[in-house]
Amino acid sequence: MNKLSGNRVINGTWGEIWLEGEKISELTGLDAKITLKKEDVSMCGVLAKESKITGWEGKGTLKLHKVNSRMAQLLGDNIKQGKDVRFTIVAKLADPDTIGNQSERVALKGVSFDDLTVMNFEMKALGKVECPFTFTDYDFMDLISPE
Repeated sequence: MNKLSGNRVINGTWGEIWLEGEKISELTGLDAKITLKKEDVSMCGVLAKESKITGWEGKGTLKLHKVNSRMAQLLGDNIKQGKDVRFTIVAKLADPDTIGNQSERVALKGVSFDDLTVMNFEMKALGKVECPFTFTDYDFMDLISPE
């Protein structure tokens, strides 16, 4: 068994995203997860709860420094017009200390933002925007191999 060296732990500072092909430089973080939907399955002679996967749900949050009105431009008029616009986010994590300089990339498809922060500020505080979303598909484009 190989001992893990601390410098191999991936640093999120190197994360990047592209929203509809445009690099988002004000990015501070991204969290995207799949939650499995399960139904209970009772079985004769088995006391433990069994289950069957019946679907999944993708949810995430895009975290940004407030430096522009990007989200208002993407969503504002569409929301008022009743349009449910969908987007693609490509996320990349490539720490220069990864083994073999590998990177991890994923495309999140069918991204639908859940809300729009119309205005939010606080005196003597840096502006932040959190954009929760759901997504309906994903593709791993690159994966980091174990050593």
